[in-house]
Amino acid sequence: MTIAAQIEGYIMAQPEPKRSDMRTLHTAILQAMPGCPLWFLDGKNDEGKTVSNPNIGYGLQNLPSAGGKTREFYQIGMSANQIGISVYILGIADKQFLAQAYAHKIGKASVSGYCIKFKSLEHIDLAVLLEAIRYGARQTSV
Repeated sequence: MTIAAQIEGYIMAQPEPKRSDMRTLHTAILQAMPGCPLWFLDGKNDEGKTVSNPNIGYGLQNLPSAGGKTREFYQIGMSANQIGISVYILGIADKQFLAQAYAHKIGKASVSGYCIKFKSLEHIDLAVLLEAIRYGARQTSV
């Protein structure tokens, strides 16, 4: 199964209105990051045990790994959670930046060092979310 098919299956498996919000956000991220590599992680470890929510990844960066090595991983992630959607902006060195720059203007969302969590797109300013995504992608490009 292709990554695109896995992503489509994951989005289609979500209940409405989360499904429509994820589809809208997926399209918007692809427009904000044209030509970026896509990832799909099913949330299972090597033994097949579920260890996280499945997530869609966008872009490519080199993250520090054990022993001073790096590993390739996505820059931006999106995942359904129990109450809504989480967007992960990975690799930004300053863990205070997202909250300081975007929490006051994004709308009804929880903003941490690398995650913006919200119930639905109607609760946030999508333009502000995309601004944060573009910022994160610029900071972590390989």
